Amino acid sequence: MKNILISTGGSGGHVVPAKILREHLQSNFNIFISTDLRGLKYLDDKKNDIFLINTPKFNLNIFFIFKILKVIFLVIKTVLLLKKNKIDIVFSTGGYMSLPVCIGAKLLGIKIYLLEPNIVLGRANRLFLSFCNKIFTYTRNLKNFPEKLKYKIKIISPLVKKSFYVKKEIKTENKVFCLLVVGGSQGAKIFDNIVKNVIINLSKKNKIKIIQQTHKSNTNNLKNIYDEAEIENIIFDFEENLVDLISQSDLCITRAGASTLAELSIMNKPFLTIPLVSAKDNHQFENANFYQNLGCCWIMSQKDFNEVNLEKFLDHIIMNKSEYNIKKNNLEKHNFQNSWNDINQKILETINEN
Repeated sequence: MKNILISTGGSGGHVVPAKILREHLQSNFNIFISTDLRGLKYLDDKKNDIFLINTPKFNLNIFFIFKILKVIFLVIKTVLLLKKNKIDIVFSTGGYMSLPVCIGAKLLGIKIYLLEPNIVLGRANRLFLSFCNKIFTYTRNLKNFPEKLKYKIKIISPLVKKSFYVKKEIKTENKVFCLLVVGGSQGAKIFDNIVKNVIINLSKKNKIKIIQQTHKSNTNNLKNIYDEAEIENIIFDFEENLVDLISQSDLCITRAGASTLAELSIMNKPFLTIPLVSAKDNHQFENANFYQNLGCCWIMSQKDFNEVNLEKFLDHIIMNKSEYNIKKNNLEKHNFQNSWNDINQKILETINEN
C-alpha cells in the first residue's frame, strides 16, 4: 500500500478534518499524521504514526529571523521524515503548520493534495495552490480563489465523522425544547453569561433543556446554576462524541467553524451562528453565509448578540415553529444525497487518477 502523510495542527478546525480524512483513507493506504504541539491535544500522541513538526507562527517582531531559521530546520527534518517513511502523497488541511511539510514534499516531487473546509481560501493553501495536484473544497465559489486555477478544484460534501451518518438516520422527538450551545474548539466566553441568563428567563414560561459547552474551569459553576433553577442540563468542555449531543438538540447556537457547521448540517439541525469577528479573512462569516443562502440557518453579528436579542429570537422559535421547520426542511433537501460512501469514492478516485 502507498503511504500518505496528512499535515495538520493548530485548532480543531484543522485537526478534525485531518482525522476524518484518515478515516476515509486508512483502509486503502498507510496513514501518518504530522502536527504541531497545539494539535496534539486532539490526537493520540502516543501513536507511532504521528510526527511532531512544531512550526512557529510568523509575526513581524525581533524573533522573526529565528523563526525563519527554525522553518528551514523543519523543512530539512521533514525531508528526512518523508524519505525515511517512503511517503508517496501529502495531504494538507491548511494553516501555517503545513509550511515545512508542503515545501519538503515539493522538493522531493511528492504529490500534494490540499483540503479547504472554509468558504474563503486560506493563505497557506493559496501559497501551495500552484503546485498541488488537486484541492478538495465544499463549493466551487470560494472567496479569493484564482480563476485560472479553478481546474484544480474537486468538490466533495463537507467532511464529518462516519458516526454522524449513522446517527442521522435515528430521528428523535424531544418533549422539551433542547438548545445546544457550542463555542468551537477554542471555546467562546461570550456565550456563557448571555445564554445562561436568557435560558433562566425562558425556563419560567417554557420547558427547556440546555446542553452547553464552556471552559473546563466553569463547568461545575454553570451546572450548579442550572440545577438551582431546576433546568435540565448537560455541561461539557470538550466532547469527542459530539454527535450524541447534537442528536438530542433541536437548535444550536454556535460560532461558524467549518467543521461544526458541517456536523450540524448533516444532522439536519438548524442553527443560530455568531461568526467570530477576529477570524482571518472573515472566513467564519462566509462559512455561515453559505448556509444562510441555502435557507438553513440564522446569523447574528457579535455586536447584536445580547440578552435582549437572544431571548427575543429563542422565544419566537419556541412559540412559532414555522420558520424553524422551513430551515430544517431546507437542511434535509441539502443533505438528501450526501453520504459517506460518495465522499470516500470521490477522494479515492481523485488520488488514483493523478
